[in-house]
Amino acid sequence: MWHRFHFLHPWVLAALPVMWAMTVWLARRRARDGAWPRLVDAELLPMLRLEGGGKGRSPWPLIGTIWTLTVLALAGPSWQRQVTSAYRLPAAWVIALQLSPSMQATDMLPSRIARARFAVDDLLASAQDARVGLVAFAGEAYTVAPLTTDVATVRNLSRALSPRLMPEHGARLTPALTAATRLLNAWAGHDRQIVVMMDSVHDPARAIQTAARLHHEGITVNVVGVGTFTGAPAPDGSGGFRRGPGGKVQMTRLHPAQLRQIAAAGGGEFVMLGQMPQLIADLHAAGIESAGKARATLHVRLTDWLNDGIWLLPLIVLLAALAARRGWA
Repeated sequence: MWHRFHFLHPWVLAALPVMWAMTVWLARRRARDGAWPRLVDAELLPMLRLEGGGKGRSPWPLIGTIWTLTVLALAGPSWQRQVTSAYRLPAAWVIALQLSPSMQATDMLPSRIARARFAVDDLLASAQDARVGLVAFAGEAYTVAPLTTDVATVRNLSRALSPRLMPEHGARLTPALTAATRLLNAWAGHDRQIVVMMDSVHDPARAIQTAARLHHEGITVNVVGVGTFTGAPAPDGSGGFRRGPGGKVQMTRLHPAQLRQIAAAGGGEFVMLGQMPQLIADLHAAGIESAGKARATLHVRLTDWLNDGIWLLPLIVLLAALAARRGWA
C-alpha cells in the first residue's frame, strides 16, 4: 500500500511551514498573560482572571496539530484506486464539404460556403462524444482532419476552408466518398455516417453507385443541399462569373433531384441547409440505437485515485472539540 501512497494536491503542503510558524508565533505572543500586562495594572490583573485561568496545558500544540491534519486532508492523501464504468457513443461522422467555385455564389447570404461552414459548426457542436473527421473536395478530394474527438481542432480547420484553396475545379463526389470511407474503415464502431454538404455533382451515376456500395458496407451517406432553387450568377473561381455562348452570365441553381438520389442510395437523408437540426437529431438517434446494440462490446472501465483525506476528518473534529475547552482560548 505504501508504495502507492501519494498526495493528489501536493502543492497544498506548502501551507504547513506557514501554519507551524504561525503556531509558534501565537504561542509566544500569548504566553502567560499575553498582552494584558501592558494594558492592565499588575495589582488588578489577578482579580480579573477567571478562576483557574492561566492554569493547565497550553492549547497551541493541539491547535498546531489540528492545522497540520487539516492541511494534510486538503492535500488529498491517496493509496487506493476506484474502478468506474465509462461509455462512449459508438458513432463516427465524416463531413465532406464541397469547395467548388459555385459554393461562392451569393444566393445564400453572405455566400454558400459561409453558410455551409456555419452548418459544419452546428454539426461539430452537437457531436458530443462522437468522433468526427473532415474531407474537402472539388475536382479531387483531400483529407483535412482524420477521425478525432478533438472537435475544436476540426472546427478551426473548417473555418479556413475556401474554394480558392482547391487546385482543381469541379464537383466530383466519388473521390470524396472514397476518402471518407478510408477514414471510417480505420474505426471499428457500428454507427458510421458521412454528411456531404454540396450544391451540385458532376459524376452523379458513379456517386450513386458508390453510395449504394457504402450503404451495403454499413456506412450511411447523408446529403445537405447548399443553395436555392432561384440560384445566383455562377462564380468562375477567378473573381468573375462563368459565361456561356454570347457572353451571357450563367446561373448556378440547386437541383435537389440528383442529391436526393445519392442520399437514398446511401441509406441516408437529403435535407436542405435550413433543415440541419432535423438531420442532427436523426444522427443522434442512429447513434443511440447503435449504442444499444454495441454496449456489451464497447463498455470500458476507468480507474481513478480515491481522495482518502476524508478519513482525517473525524480526528480533526475530535481534536477541535478538545481545543474548545473552557479556559484554553
